[in-house]
Amino acid sequence: MPPRPCSRTGIAAMADTSTASARDPLQEPAWVRWTLIGLATAIMLLIVVMPLLMLLSAAFGSGLKVWFAAVTEPHTIDALKLTLLTAAIVVPVNAICGVFTAWAVTRFEFRGKRTLMALIDLPFAVSPVVAGLCLVLLFSPTHGYFADLLNHYDIKILFATPGIVLATMFVTFPFVVRELIPLMEQQGSDEELAARSLGANAWTMFFRVTLPNIKWGLLYGVLLCSARAMGEFGAVTVVSGNVMGQTNTLSLHVEVLYKQMGGEAAAAFAVASLLAGLALVTLVVKIWLEARHGDALARSHRRH
Repeated sequence: MPPRPCSRTGIAAMADTSTASARDPLQEPAWVRWTLIGLATAIMLLIVVMPLLMLLSAAFGSGLKVWFAAVTEPHTIDALKLTLLTAAIVVPVNAICGVFTAWAVTRFEFRGKRTLMALIDLPFAVSPVVAGLCLVLLFSPTHGYFADLLNHYDIKILFATPGIVLATMFVTFPFVVRELIPLMEQQGSDEELAARSLGANAWTMFFRVTLPNIKWGLLYGVLLCSARAMGEFGAVTVVSGNVMGQTNTLSLHVEVLYKQMGGEAAAAFAVASLLAGLALVTLVVKIWLEARHGDALARSHRRH
């Protein structure tokens, strides 16, 4: 028996079925999408945007002259210098250590690899205050593990800049390495093996192949590390001693000003706005990079 010709109705039904099967199974109805988008926007406005606007309102509520006087006060300048100095030391060290740690984890198989991965995540799991107390147990000049050595060579770690740097370094270490590990695992080592087979040594391979491939992930990690380093409070407050003009970072200085004036100090909000401004600078740089180099960023995460 010859095949029966398909009717137009049948062809249309088959087309509708094909279109439906090709439709994204995760595509939700419009009302669900807009409800979730609205809920997410409302939450962000409530817990992020509104507090920031209230901070800026309190900082500039007494006038620009009061704000300028607060942020140019000598103790504030000292706190700003210490904050930037700490970030200037911590970020490059964590960037270098993060690159080589990520390289070791993604390129080599060795005993204890899972333990190393767990240690990388330890600063995320441990309270910064606990991290500060651990440094006290190590470097206290009276009862620390290295007390005799420190006293013998007259080295001061706690209640000085080295202690603040170590505490900040501990807290911010995972940001760079955790940004690089998934990226380097996804990219694989084919290009590096090709470079070595063509005669490149390890350093040439790293600077000509590895570093260009991970530069955007590295930059993201550096930005996150910078913002966290400048805003760190918990670990720093344990090891700093809160000495005005000497061991106070901006975050500690805000607390001191707030407590001194019973929570009503315009100076505290002014300095807090300065600290928030530093964080916003890193955010603006991140947005600019995404707008300027968005295609390169996307390619770096799609490559295999």
